[in-house]
Amino acid sequence: MADIKISDMMRMQMNLWEQHKDTWSPMEAKFGRNFILWMMEEMGKCIAIIKKKGDSAIMREASVREAFVEEMSDVLMYYFDTLLRYGVTPEEISNAYVAKHNKNMGRDYQREYNNKYAK
Repeated sequence: MADIKISDMMRMQMNLWEQHKDTWSPMEAKFGRNFILWMMEEMGKCIAIIKKKGDSAIMREASVREAFVEEMSDVLMYYFDTLLRYGVTPEEISNAYVAKHNKNMGRDYQREYNNKYAK
């Protein structure tokens, strides 16, 4: 499969939710925090792979890489589930991402770090 768009991923998550809406939590903001927590749990699984298998294994061993990418996909799925529950549109997150990227392109991270931790 080729590169997919944010709107495609959000639509896929909505389709999955539609299939399970009788047993999964509603698409309501009050449940958004749960999905952030589950996203963090999946990130923990990614971290465990890095710690237990190492960076080299992710880059060189197909089975380790596949497990890592699968867990990262879970992170994205919960991320989009969170956005959906807060009613964030693909356009909103895309615009915010581009704006933040542009801001970051002009930042001096080393100076900010030095100023933040200077005594």
